[in-house]
Amino acid sequence: MSLALLFAGQGAQKVGMGKSLYENSAAARALYDEANSVLGWDLKKISFEGPDAELTQTKVCQPALFVHGLALLAALKEKGDAGIADAKYALGLSLGEITALTAAGVFDFATGLRVVAERGRLMQMACEATHGSMAAIIGESRETVAALCAKFDLEAANFNCPGQIIISGEKQKIVDAVADAKANGIRKAMELNVAGAYHSRLMVPARDAFEKFLETIPFAAPQMTVFTNTTGKAVSEPADIRAALVKQVVSSVLWEDCLVSAQAAGATAFLELGPGGVLAGHVKRTNKEWPVTSKSEYADL
Repeated sequence: MSLALLFAGQGAQKVGMGKSLYENSAAARALYDEANSVLGWDLKKISFEGPDAELTQTKVCQPALFVHGLALLAALKEKGDAGIADAKYALGLSLGEITALTAAGVFDFATGLRVVAERGRLMQMACEATHGSMAAIIGESRETVAALCAKFDLEAANFNCPGQIIISGEKQKIVDAVADAKANGIRKAMELNVAGAYHSRLMVPARDAFEKFLETIPFAAPQMTVFTNTTGKAVSEPADIRAALVKQVVSSVLWEDCLVSAQAAGATAFLELGPGGVLAGHVKRTNKEWPVTSKSEYADL
């Protein structure tokens, strides 16, 4: 078996996540304790106890999901899980790409955490400086969605799986596009409850500052095959990984393409490490024959 590890993106977070890992796994507990000292604020408390409004903030949920994913991985390794030794591929949705890169040894834990925390902070600033939103378009082709984006000056932010595409841009344009989609027979279009227009040109200030920040960060070659959201293809050169992380802030997340590429490269099973089972759903909708499991808390291990 050649296992592909999947790491969650923003929106998967929920209050209480990781608490059972902290209580039952010394390896997971060590990561949460280290995270608190690296960040200088209480990630543990917000992850385990909330409130939800605080955990949902971009600058909080990005590091929270990063730590949760790697705590799951650490707990599995600690238990001597045989399957985890067969993990040859790592991929993550949006911020999850940084979790995947850390799992693959591109960064150590503390460095990866600093990277994701700065990304979250900069993206939150960009959200607060703009009036952006996003919407899900369900059951339509990429061509149909591209036409809708062109009509309303929006961008396709996420290609999650066949028939699930997220669009992004200025709030009023999103509202108008959703109304137009409903009026013109698009099966399902709904605005999402998000803080801003992620993976669109409204994130350019965050991208530019993130690029500057990453100049100081050392990147190693990955020990697993990692796929980037920007192309849906494998990326292995440290300079290319750095460029992809910068571009990813404003470009479409080609998640479906990443899943297809992992399977084509030889992945025979997928393991989602994160809350909610969202990514497992994407795998099933991409190809229901592909084996996928989802682990979120200690009982799942």
